[in-house]
Amino acid sequence: MLKYIIRRLLGFVPTLFVIATIVFFLIRLAPGGPFDADRNVSDEVLRNLEAYYRLDAPLHEQYFRYLWDVLHGDLGPSFEKPSRTVSEWIAYRFPVSLELGLYGLAVALVLGLCAGITASLRPNTLTDHVPMTFAMAGICIPNFVLGPLLVLALSIHLGWLPVSGWEYPEDKILPAITLGVPYAAYIARLSRGGMLEVLSQDFIRTARAKGLSEARVVLRHALRGGIQPVVAFLGPATAGLITGSFVVENIFQIPGLGSEFVGAALHRDYTMILGTVLFFAALILLFNLLVDLAQAWLDPRVRYE
Repeated sequence: MLKYIIRRLLGFVPTLFVIATIVFFLIRLAPGGPFDADRNVSDEVLRNLEAYYRLDAPLHEQYFRYLWDVLHGDLGPSFEKPSRTVSEWIAYRFPVSLELGLYGLAVALVLGLCAGITASLRPNTLTDHVPMTFAMAGICIPNFVLGPLLVLALSIHLGWLPVSGWEYPEDKILPAITLGVPYAAYIARLSRGGMLEVLSQDFIRTARAKGLSEARVVLRHALRGGIQPVVAFLGPATAGLITGSFVVENIFQIPGLGSEFVGAALHRDYTMILGTVLFFAALILLFNLLVDLAQAWLDPRVRYE
């Protein structure tokens, strides 16, 4: 297991290298530059800015310089907000995105597991059809549609929750629901399928024949095997919840890293875009590794494979 972890960690390096290379050249192929919005800047000042940020050097030289700085832990200064480096902006903004992602994950797990397990206990009945219908609706409705609908219904018409903000506990309810509901739909369908497969096996019939209660059969014997598809999904889901909150943060005006990334993309802040993408890519790789380890703990056969 230790050798497996070391191999996976070493595999992060070439993956991040490929991602950095692709993003570096893609953002420079896009029209516009980081100082195009500064209309009142003279040509001399513009040349000085490009020289300061080393944008006047040939593209291949910029590329190798950036890789060298990244290897030394320097993500460079932000073009748009030079008061802080990219690393400092990530450290400042990411805790908000992390908190939002964890709230969304809690919503997804609670709603998804409850709906999926309930549906698996009485398949092809109303108890199964109703939660799976809502799960299908959750899959089909993207969060950039769900968010405004929730704001319109719960904030504007009913006045129950605030429209935006991130200061008080009630500010975090709508963003968490908006972010977590689509993932809850996937978890509901995965947990239903996994539980149906486990509940039809012989050891479950044996447990029931021994007179164990249905709650004990489900929670103690079936759940561990039934949620394995959910555990496999939690790697990309958790990474998506934490790193994919760009739209939700912009809808609810949340000062997280996602909204910072959107602003950097609009203003062609090269270093901020690259640093954020590399940071999120490393998080996704790490979450996938943790999920693989969790699967090995749930199913010992995975370790030998």
